[in-house]
Order: sequence, then C-alpha cells, then structure tokens
Amino acid sequence: MISITEKTLQDLQFPTVLETLSTICNTDIGKQKALEIIPFKDKETLMKALMQTSEYLSSFQNNNAIPNHGFDAISHEIRFLAIEDSFLEVGSFRKIASLSSSVNFLLTYFKKFEDYYPNLYYRALKVEFTKDIVLMIDDIVDKYGEIKDNASPDLLNTRRNMNSVRGKVNQSFGTALTQYNALGYLDDIKESFVQNRRVLAVLSMYRRKVKGSIMGSSKTGSIAYIEPEATLNYSRELSNLEYEEKEEITRILKQLTNSIRPFLPLLIQYQDFLSDIDVIAAKAKYANKINGILPTITENRRVYFRDAFHPILFLNNKEKNEITHPQTIELDQENRIIVISGPNAGGKTISLKTVGLLQLMLQSGMLIPVHERSETFLFDRILTDIGDNQSIENHLSTYSYRLKNMNYFLKKCNSKTMFLIDEFGTGSDPELGGALAEIFLEEFYHREAFGIITTHYSNLKILANELPFATNANMLFDEKTLEPLYKLVLGQAGSSFTFEVALKNGIPFSLINRAKKKIEVGKVRFDKTIATLQKERSKLEKTSQTLKEEESKAREEGKKMETINVKIKQKLESYQELYDSNQKTIYIGQKIEDISEKYFNNKNKKELLGEFLKIIEIENSKRRKATAKETKAIIEKKKEIIEEVTVQVEEIRKEKKEKKLKVVIEKPKPILKVGDRVRMFDGKAVGTIDSIEKTKATVNYGVFTSKVSLEALEFVEAGKK
Repeated sequence: MISITEKTLQDLQFPTVLETLSTICNTDIGKQKALEIIPFKDKETLMKALMQTSEYLSSFQNNNAIPNHGFDAISHEIRFLAIEDSFLEVGSFRKIASLSSSVNFLLTYFKKFEDYYPNLYYRALKVEFTKDIVLMIDDIVDKYGEIKDNASPDLLNTRRNMNSVRGKVNQSFGTALTQYNALGYLDDIKESFVQNRRVLAVLSMYRRKVKGSIMGSSKTGSIAYIEPEATLNYSRELSNLEYEEKEEITRILKQLTNSIRPFLPLLIQYQDFLSDIDVIAAKAKYANKINGILPTITENRRVYFRDAFHPILFLNNKEKNEITHPQTIELDQENRIIVISGPNAGGKTISLKTVGLLQLMLQSGMLIPVHERSETFLFDRILTDIGDNQSIENHLSTYSYRLKNMNYFLKKCNSKTMFLIDEFGTGSDPELGGALAEIFLEEFYHREAFGIITTHYSNLKILANELPFATNANMLFDEKTLEPLYKLVLGQAGSSFTFEVALKNGIPFSLINRAKKKIEVGKVRFDKTIATLQKERSKLEKTSQTLKEEESKAREEGKKMETINVKIKQKLESYQELYDSNQKTIYIGQKIEDISEKYFNNKNKKELLGEFLKIIEIENSKRRKATAKETKAIIEKKKEIIEEVTVQVEEIRKEKKEKKLKVVIEKPKPILKVGDRVRMFDGKAVGTIDSIEKTKATVNYGVFTSKVSLEALEFVEAGKK
C-alpha cells in the first residue's frame, strides 16, 4: 500500500518514536522488532494491527488485565536444534518449557476473553496449543533446572550408589580425622578442601606418619594436605560414579533434544508470537503516555486531525512541566493544499511535522494523540522535504539537492500522495526560485495531491489564494509583543514580520527605513497589509475567546435558574396537594362532629350509622383503586411532603394555642362545679361534669366519658353550643 523512503522517516523523526517504543518493550527480541517497524503494505493487516493495539490499551482500564508475556529468548536453542545430532544443556530446556507455558497460558486467556479482545484472539488462533513440550521437559528437568533422579533407571541407581559412597567417604574421613588429631599430627585448622576433596591439614614434620595421598601444601610449607588412604579408595569409586552419571545425563539430554527437535517450527512460532505481543503491549503503553487513540479511518480523501499533538514534543514538554499547544488541521477534496506562512520560531515546521509523523505512526499500526472525532485517509506515499539537505558525498548544494528531490516528487506524486515541504523555494534567488516553486506547486495541485508547505514567498501566498482548492494559513502572533501563540489559523496568509522583528531586536529605525526603500513599494505594502490583518485576527481571536467564556457562564447560570424554578414548581404542587388533602380532612371532621352532636341530642344509633355510611359511600365514589406501585409512590410522596411541612404546621398550632390561652386568661374564669355544661378550649363537643378530683374533672359526653384538666375547660351557658 505505502512506500516510504528512509529520508522521509528521518525527516519526520520516526526513528526517535521507535527508540522510545523499544525502551518500553520487555524482551530483547521485542526491542529489536520495535526498531524495525515500518508502515504496513496493505490496509487489512494495518487495521488488525491497530485494533490489536487498541484492545491492549483498553485492558489498562478494565478488570481483565492481559497476563505477563515476558520470556527468555531461545534463539541460541533454536540454532542448536537445527543442527543434527546436537544436544541442548539442561538450562536451555527450562527456558523452552517456560516459553511454552507462557504461550499456552496466553492462548487459553485470549480464548476465554474472545469477546473483549477479538483481534488479539485472531492473532492467537495462528499458534498451535500443545502441552507435550512442557510435559516432556517436566518429566526430565525439575523447576530448578536440574536433571531429576528418576529421569532414567540407570541414573537413579548411579545416584543412589553415589550417595552411599559419599557416606563412606565422610565416615572414613571422620575416623582418620579423629585418629590423627588425637596423635597431635594435625594443624589447628584440622582439615581443608583441595580439588573439591576433603583433606587433612597435617603438620609437615608428621606427613610421613599419615597414610594417604599428598594433594598439596600451604604457601609456607608448614602444612601438608593429605587425603587419608581409606578415603582415597572411596573417592576413586565416587569419581567413577560421577563419570557414569555425567555420561547418563548426556545420553538423557540427547534423547530429550531429539524428542523436542520435531517441535522446532512451533518453538520459532512461539517466540515470534510472544515478541509480537511484546511490541503490541509497548505500542499500547506508548499510546497511554501520549493519550493516543484510534481515529476513524475513512475511504474518503480527507485528513482531519483535531487537537493533534506532536508526540515527541508532548513527552519532552511533559518532563519539563511545560505546555504543548495542540493543532487542528484539515485537508479534503475541496481544500487539498495548505500554505503556512509567518515569521520563524512560530511553530510552522512543528505543525507540518505533526501531520506527517501522526500519519506515518498510524500507518505503522500505532495510536496517535488526537481528538476522538478525528479521521484520516490512508496514503500510498508520504513525500517530505524538510531541513537543510546539503549532500557532501554527491557534491550537491542545498538548492541542487532540493531540485533533485522535487524531481522525485514529480515522478511519484498522485492523488494518493501526501507531500510536506518546509521553506518551499528557498536556496536560490528569491525571484527565480520563487517562480520555479510556484510552478511545482501548480503541478502538485493539478495532480490532486494532498500537501502542506511552509514559505516566506509572497508569490506562493498569492497563488494559494487564487487556487480554488488551496488555502493560506498562518501561525498566530501577539500583535504587541510579537511572541508566538503556537496556534494555526486557516484562511489567511501570515506576515513574516521582517521589519517588526528587526525593530524589536534593536535594529535602528533609520536602517529599517533604508531597507524598505531598497525593495518594491508594493511588496512592503503587501506584507504590511498581511501583518495588519494578522494583528486584527489575533484581536478577534481574543474577543471570540472572551465571548465564548461569557456565553458559557450565562448558560451555566441559566441552567441553575431552570433547576431552581423546577424545584419551586414541584414544592408548590406538593403544598397544594397537601392543602387539598387537609381541607378534605377538615370537611369530613366537621361532618363527623355534627353527627356526633346530633347523636348526643337524640341518641338514635340507626340514624348515626346511616349518616356514617352515607359519608363513606360519598367518599368511596370519588376514589379510584390505585395499583400497588401507585399506592407506594403516593405514600412515599405524602411522607416526603409531611416531613417538609411538619415543622411549619407545629409552629402554627403552637401559635394558635398561645393565642387561645391568652384569650382565656384575659376573661374572668368561672369556678366549675359538678353538673356544669363544659367544653375544651380547642374542641366543639359539649359535656357535663360528673365529678371533680383536685385539678381534673370527669366529663360525660353521652357516648363516652373523659378525664380533662380543669384549666383546659370552659363553661357553656345553657342553650349554647
């Protein structure tokens, strides 16, 4: 799909990204693979690689973290297995077993979580799952990397004999040590080791009295190291057994190697799989560091990078706690070429490199730091001409090299090409070089290539303004301080601020005026007009930003007021419902009071029951049987309303009580006696006092009697209710 030259990779600093990626990898093979990453040739493979990285990145946020994929490289073992009749050392088998176990675990994991990681599972499907390798090695080698005693019957017998002989060696040596120490033949250290054998430290004057083999002496010659005769015989027997053990281990290792050899292609596949996972994991970790995502890959010819960051600059500034300014750049069929102009050190080249590097990273299977609504098209070629390209080897000047590069562009440029040119047209006479650059730009335009160029040439700014599907752009500068704001603005050419920058840097005004006279008046006026427009745009940007902030504040205040209004409306409705309910209760209470008094006068129970039933039937006719859910909701709502107004109601009642008590106190209170007709201050029912006990009276209401405090009763004259 894509063809990228080494020069383009260098121009866009792609190797720097790969070096960072390499340091994140866990394995040596993964590190090497990361450094060798190049853009994918076909879209299908690229999309799978991008989705795999995106899936691995998602594992950092969910509860299904992908298991460890680290391993010790078995490249050495793979080379040996390819050689017939060769055999591996015991440590190599432990590495192979560990590699196989890691692969089996990952294959099982991706199968279990296929729904979470479909593309990683697809990669795992290409690898065969088998426990045979691990089982074969575990039968022979223990977890510490040693050959097991039961690896073969012969080895088991040999090691048993060795243990028996070692016991005899230690026993015979102990006997000799005790014997010669008692005779005073030994030095204070008594014993030592020579050639991995226990020896007696015999004083030189007694060496002839000790039977055995002299293994050496001390530096001063005062001590002779002698292996006792009895021990010597057993040591020889032990040496023979050790030789037999070594031969048997060699035979076992050869046999195990021959058993593992048929799995050589699978082991190569295993190592390749784990190293691929290592690179994918590194891409995901790098994306996490730069806030990388997978933008939409579109079939339409469009590049829209919103809030795009240059990843290298972003990480460098992050370390220094400095701000990195994002850029938003859009190229489509109606706006194929952007000509960025303006003074140096404003961020033109970084903007150009950001687009190229992000596109290159994406087409190499890496996630990029852009807004989630960004989208892009996949290009067949990315052509770059950035920086000073003098070629000493080919004796080419900067301009000659650039012309050679432009010739290459003309050969390769088409509708699926992106070209990026920094300081377009420089290196030659401004008039002649600018004219040639104008022709090149027209040619790229007619071939419908997408591109971004930076320039100081006025004729290229004018051409971009004249071509329907090209546009000017500039980097914003502060109109007062001429400090860069690092923000790209489309639609207007930028002034180079040549004379303004010179004045700011202390060049005398008289010299600047002389310089202005040296050039065409029209060109000065043109640049001055652009500079003025750029300053105006900068002011408009600030005003727009202020208005946006004020609009945002107004919206927030509006939302708050809306929320308050809704709450007030809900409270009013709740209070209205409570008021209606209370009014209904008061109405029914009054009716019951009237019926009670009527019954008190005529003692007609039948009429009393009839009146009660009539009230109940009237109220039931108004009711609708609510569902359980509605009933529960009503109860909850009532509780909530009652809780809100309880305090207020209590206060009102208390206030009324106090008023009534005051009224009672102000009137001359009559002395109550048995037989008087009375009623309570806050009630309507009238009764007769049957008896008085101290401060309480028993009042007979006809249907029932009640004990009431005398303070709470008032006298009722005959004929009054």
